[in-house]
Amino acid sequence: MLRLDALTLQQDDFRLTADWQIEAGARVAVIGPSGAGKSTLLMAIAGFFAPASGRILWQGQDLVGVAPGDRPVSMLFQDQNLFPHLTLAQNLGLGLNPGLRLTPAQAQAVEAALTRVGLDGMGARKPAQLSGGQQGRAALARALLRARPLILLDEPFAALGPALKTEMLELLAEVASATGAAVLMVTHDPDDAQRFAEQTVLVAGGVAHAPKPTAALFAQPPEALRAYLGH
Repeated sequence: MLRLDALTLQQDDFRLTADWQIEAGARVAVIGPSGAGKSTLLMAIAGFFAPASGRILWQGQDLVGVAPGDRPVSMLFQDQNLFPHLTLAQNLGLGLNPGLRLTPAQAQAVEAALTRVGLDGMGARKPAQLSGGQQGRAALARALLRARPLILLDEPFAALGPALKTEMLELLAEVASATGAAVLMVTHDPDDAQRFAEQTVLVAGGVAHAPKPTAALFAQPPEALRAYLGH
């Protein structure tokens, strides 16, 4: 279970509060206006932004002060965070051994993850040789390989067309199911939230509101969400 306990994030004029929890295995969209703090919320959970106060608890353990690499988190960014000078297999291997000294079993696991996401035989390619969709698949393969119990996604498929984005959301659901991970996904697209997420967090007015069932939230949106959607 992820618990944000009286969490406050603050920098200059920016301030965001959150006080809620999600269960292990939950699929949650994070939606709201640009600049409201959606990405900052994920960065705090991942360990790249220090809270002003409050706690970030995973299964009862406070993660505040824990190094990002030691948190139970895989994070996917919009640019997929692939190193351009490394091959696809090496990019995935970093998740298992930062020195890329992989055991035969680990190397086999890398190949299995590539196969699982439809990139069989592409391990020797560099990221520049991949399409946007293939890079997204590679990032999901890395999340599958790391098998961390919490996956954070900051609009990783925003640049993809509708059909390919739908395909990637389905693949994300498969990866989450395979690892049992909870997923927090920032999106600007209400369709993405309704297609993928059982619950949605609205970030607006300095508050990351508690998750609500996605269908019910969009059926009767609060004023902040109506304003964001242009209703």
